[in-house]
Amino acid sequence: DGEPCGTCESCRVFAAGTHPDYHVITKELIRFHDKTGKSKGIDLSIHVLRPELIEPAGRKAALGRGKVFIIEQAELMNAQAQNSILKTLEEPAGRTLIILLTDQPGVLLPTVRSRCQTIRFTALPIERITNELIKRGHAPAIAHNAAELSEGSLGEAIRWLEDGIIASALDLTTQLNAVLAGGPATELGDWFKKSADDYAEKQLARDELSSKDQAARQANALYLRLAANYLRKRLAMVDDADHGESICAAIDAIVRAETFLDGNVNVALVFQQLGIALEKSSRDARVEETCDYSK
Repeated sequence: DGEPCGTCESCRVFAAGTHPDYHVITKELIRFHDKTGKSKGIDLSIHVLRPELIEPAGRKAALGRGKVFIIEQAELMNAQAQNSILKTLEEPAGRTLIILLTDQPGVLLPTVRSRCQTIRFTALPIERITNELIKRGHAPAIAHNAAELSEGSLGEAIRWLEDGIIASALDLTTQLNAVLAGGPATELGDWFKKSADDYAEKQLARDELSSKDQAARQANALYLRLAANYLRKRLAMVDDADHGESICAAIDAIVRAETFLDGNVNVALVFQQLGIALEKSSRDARVEETCDYSK
């Protein structure tokens, strides 16, 4: 019926994460294939794809009746890497399934896309994610906040709740309130660094192949989104025009910081500039309203 039995050897080793015919390919695997030790794993290169996909795809299945290869962040494959897998995509060995995951299909070469069947996954409605999180025992307000931040991904929302990301919203709002009330932004920058490092450590504990630097950047991007969401809620509560302009300026500063992070600008510099911009926005007005994420 297509459902796993949960008791056979194949099911047991898959549940343990050690199935020999199930391969998840990430750019972080370069650490096992770069003999020079100089690669930073920024892209997904042929040095990873050859030993992790091209060669094993041509071999017989070790345990099951077929093999599965999943390429995460497929858009990070450089042109050489994409060209190297064309034959494997076009003529995979019997019962071999190759899945390319990407949120930027346009970055893939036309020759790669033409050899694949596109399956689009749309974002889940916020209400549906919220209801599912409530069923799992989370408070309605916290569930809603997690759903808003998840951008339609239930899995992301669950992981952020498990990792304490949403709970950190209370600390972040305290930091933002202090800066917008005229306090120094130094502590806010320190908060971002510590919180991002804590998140990265949890990701490494979950998956030793993950990149600490990349995980920290993901955390910073998430916390910036959280900060922007919080300020938008405050903006909706403000009647005074000057206060509204101050909050709008703060939101603009956060959006710029998000753009800089996406462009791989030095993280310390990003938050230094953000702090300066937030301090500047607080000079014209002081906003005291708060939004409670704990209810």
